[in-house]
Amino acid sequence: MSRFIILAILYLVLAVYGFQAFRTLFKSPLLHWTYIILFLGALIFLTIKVLTYDPGDGFKGTAAVAGTIFAAFFLLALVLGFFLLLEDIVRVLAFGYNKIAGVSNSDAGYLPSRRKFISGIALGLAALPFGALLYGMYRGKYNYQVLKYELEFDDLPDAFHNYQITQISDVHSGSFDDYQKVEYGVNLVNEQKSDVIFFTGDIVNLKSEELEPWKEVFSRLNAKDGVYSILGNHDYGDYAVWDTEAEKEQNLEYLKTMQKEMGFDLLLNSNRFLEKDGHKIALVGVENWGRGGFKKAGDLQKAKQGVSPDDFKILLSHDPSHWEDVVIHDDYHFHLTLSGHTHGMQFGVEIPGWVKWSPVKWRYKYWAGIYKEMEQFINVNRGFGFIGYPGRFGIWPEISVITLKKRGVV
Repeated sequence: MSRFIILAILYLVLAVYGFQAFRTLFKSPLLHWTYIILFLGALIFLTIKVLTYDPGDGFKGTAAVAGTIFAAFFLLALVLGFFLLLEDIVRVLAFGYNKIAGVSNSDAGYLPSRRKFISGIALGLAALPFGALLYGMYRGKYNYQVLKYELEFDDLPDAFHNYQITQISDVHSGSFDDYQKVEYGVNLVNEQKSDVIFFTGDIVNLKSEELEPWKEVFSRLNAKDGVYSILGNHDYGDYAVWDTEAEKEQNLEYLKTMQKEMGFDLLLNSNRFLEKDGHKIALVGVENWGRGGFKKAGDLQKAKQGVSPDDFKILLSHDPSHWEDVVIHDDYHFHLTLSGHTHGMQFGVEIPGWVKWSPVKWRYKYWAGIYKEMEQFINVNRGFGFIGYPGRFGIWPEISVITLKKRGVV
């Protein structure tokens, strides 16, 4: 609560600074009061949600909306305040010079007045993240994108040339609020008509019961060679409040049961073989393994038991830090790893061939798309759903379609 009070005070200080820019640009009292009401309304809305927040419910629904609206206004005030602070520094320096030189400004004495040009630039730049956050909340979170990749391998079994994989990740079903949009996304997955579908973890936010309203629609996922899944860090119930450890364990077992009933083959530090025309590739799935404070239940050595070093191998591992820290250095060569977890932070800028940026890159070296190290590939899926910020901007929800190719075969 003390952190929230400090944040609220900072927010109000920035809002006052921002008001100065707004007042410089617009002389209408009606617009001035509109600015004040909106900023105070955002703070009051968030305060109510903070005071009534139930940790067991997670950051979703109106709590997430309140947080997003507040964050949008906070960014607006932050950018406005930054530019006006710089301008004030210049104004103070000019004041000192004018005082010494005896140069007086008829309107403000020795202190230069604010310039509309600076305030206009500040407001224009501040409006960009403000508008982006709100757009992402109302339109971007279900803006599903199908991203297609072709990967070549020297040792891909001949029968698997042109074998097509669809990967989705990070469903976070507890955040969904539009059945038809989610249904559209699931249908879009099936429309790819891939040979196999992989889901790489985080099907819920906090508790398994969040999946219940969405179980039927995700049961429709269908591929000739099956639907395979693994667990992500959110699936274990570590972020929920439980009365007993047994209740937490029961929650996880319920999630496993539901995935089985949905037709998902859940890999828990285990493996399967996909066979085609007498050839095979190994599918290895580990439980969550994440760097830092994230759960490290993944056991790669256990998962690969029964798999030959010479087999062509696909690994499902939720967190890409596992690939970076463990997988690419393992004595087995894992040709392709499929991960998720980062969501691309649900906010960034991507222009193919030009720019690919999100703040999450400061936390994860491999955060979205295809990467290659030591002749091994990883695809980090940007996620199907959302959590925390109830939206997406620039980093849209993703359906990955990967076609395996044998190098030299037409």
